[in-house]
Amino acid sequence: MGFERPTPIQIQAIPPALQGRDVVGCAQTGTGKTAAFLLPSLNALLNSNGAAKGSRMLILVPTRELALQVGDHAQQLARKTPLKVAVIYGGVGMREQERALRAGVDVVVATPGRLLDHMGRNHVRFDHLSILVLDEADRMLDMGFLPDIRRVLRALPTQRQTMLFSATMPPHILALAREVQRDPVKVEVAVARPPEGIDQKLYPVPKHLKLKLLLSLFDRGEMTSVLVFTRTSTARIAWR
Repeated sequence: MGFERPTPIQIQAIPPALQGRDVVGCAQTGTGKTAAFLLPSLNALLNSNGAAKGSRMLILVPTRELALQVGDHAQQLARKTPLKVAVIYGGVGMREQERALRAGVDVVVATPGRLLDHMGRNHVRFDHLSILVLDEADRMLDMGFLPDIRRVLRALPTQRQTMLFSATMPPHILALAREVQRDPVKVEVAVARPPEGIDQKLYPVPKHLKLKLLLSLFDRGEMTSVLVFTRTSTARIAWR
């Protein structure tokens, strides 16, 4: 896969994860955090009792896109091993996902809502789960997934290794860590800060005036190159 040396988050997170410690990590996208929890976890699964029935690792993520990304990464790293991975997310039919879960998988990568649907239909059990990962925990909480996460947690063994990764560490993330982890090792790398020379400005504005504000900023003629991020494709079309 082109890996030659570990990234800073991998250097800090992999050793305690290999020891079975709980880990809470603060790292931005693109720092290598996915491999930071996948490599030690897959290693632990390979060295444990592979005859145990049911899924042994669960990775909860906030979005379908991240589920596919993490699932693909897990499948690449698990290649040439007997470990099987299933990716579970909403917006598509449940039948193929159900078949994969019933066939038996070691690693489940899932969004909380769709996972609860499968759990409610007894398509998957976690009686032998040993590793839980909450990836992009801040986004999951911002999207209102905390009640779903708690429902999932109630169905998991209390004796497990829990790793939580987040791009930020606000108080509600630290509270979640205290709720789900035991004496975690804390690692923090590449925390988002504005680069030197970047001037950041915030314009509090009602939703219906966002487009007018954006056009007004353009009309000033002070910007020669602009990158605009929108939440949906509909928003892009609206101001094009």
